[in-house]
Amino acid sequence: MTILMTVLGIVVFVVGLLVSIAWHELGHLSTAKMFGIRVPQYMVGFGPTIWSRKKGDTEYGIKAVPLGGYIRMIGMFPPGEDGRIAARSTSPWRGMIEDARSAAFEELQPGDETRLFYTRKPWKRVIVMFAGPFMNLILAVAIFFGVMMTFGVNTQTTQVGKVSDCVISQKEQRDTCKASDPVAPAKQAGLKAGDKIVAFNGEKVGDWSALQKHIRDTIGPATITVQRDGRPVDLHASLIKNDVARIDGSGNYTSGTTSAGFLGFSPATGIVQQSFGESVDRMGDMMRSGVKSLVAIPSKVPDLWNAAFNGEERKADSPMGVVGAARVGGEVFTLDIPPENQIAMMLFLVAGFNLSLFLFNMLPLLPLDGGHIAGALWESLRRTVARVFKRPDPGPFDVAKLMPVAYVVAGIFICFTLLVLVADVVNPVKIS
Repeated sequence: MTILMTVLGIVVFVVGLLVSIAWHELGHLSTAKMFGIRVPQYMVGFGPTIWSRKKGDTEYGIKAVPLGGYIRMIGMFPPGEDGRIAARSTSPWRGMIEDARSAAFEELQPGDETRLFYTRKPWKRVIVMFAGPFMNLILAVAIFFGVMMTFGVNTQTTQVGKVSDCVISQKEQRDTCKASDPVAPAKQAGLKAGDKIVAFNGEKVGDWSALQKHIRDTIGPATITVQRDGRPVDLHASLIKNDVARIDGSGNYTSGTTSAGFLGFSPATGIVQQSFGESVDRMGDMMRSGVKSLVAIPSKVPDLWNAAFNGEERKADSPMGVVGAARVGGEVFTLDIPPENQIAMMLFLVAGFNLSLFLFNMLPLLPLDGGHIAGALWESLRRTVARVFKRPDPGPFDVAKLMPVAYVVAGIFICFTLLVLVADVVNPVKIS
């Protein structure tokens, strides 16, 4: 049964992956056609074509390897300085440029002269290239908001999960009390597991972040009102200063410790529906976390290498590829949690994948969408400057000249992808 559920989870994730890729390419396709650019192909996947159908002047199809997708637009690069589409050069770098330019025109047909990508104004090209990642962002936001506002998210609550027996400094990295440790203020006050804290010093608290702030800001006597067996009970505690885990502005735990007020209990967790405002805040946190993770990728390479080849433990925040995410998807369906929780986790996984696609594709590097956007913006800037200073129009920016750099970038991406793949296979990230 476990194997069956794992396979089902992987299949569900792969379907979500294919939908996400198709949705991304649909953004490029729809805007390209809106601006009159001819698109010979719209493909989901790579490798051999397993199904295709031609409608109008576009072939729509699915390929065997569901690791990406693409659309082909005529005239992605302008002709060379001599006006020729193809030429031959003994320089390998120049050959890359000419090959890219030739490929952009290889399906040129009579009448396509007015339907070339590079002939469109820069702002139109920006829209076409941005539309793909933007579709992923739309899907990510829709899923995140839908799950958070209807189902909810697993979060810490104001209900008491466990009361500490003693006071232990976070710096000591232990959970066993010594005879010399003072009794925790929560235990002295009579706080019990299952109590729901509804007020702190007479001020109502509705969520864990507000309660946590009150506790950390208080040293000395405090009145804690709890809901116990359906009735309010006032407890009196004397909070002390202690070294506790550091948190950021959003209440998330970070590395290091800080000195703050200490009560001595662990909050229970539960599924809590989020308001629109809370969902916006959480989405903002995810975006910031995603950007930080993207910037931190180079620093993760040594840990990935050690996890893949030296048998070291795979860290929870380690980058994952499609294979790793699929394995996590399979694991979600084997967890001993209600089915609705499994569905919510799977939706979050697909939404996270779409958010990552958006952020990754916005990097201003060829062959990513962000690289083409940067090229179009640079062309717009050059032409604007020339117009202001009454200089000759410099013409389209020849993105093909950056293809050698694009090949280097693509090579680095491929090497990193292979490293992540090996790590995902031999030492995967696990959620249970």
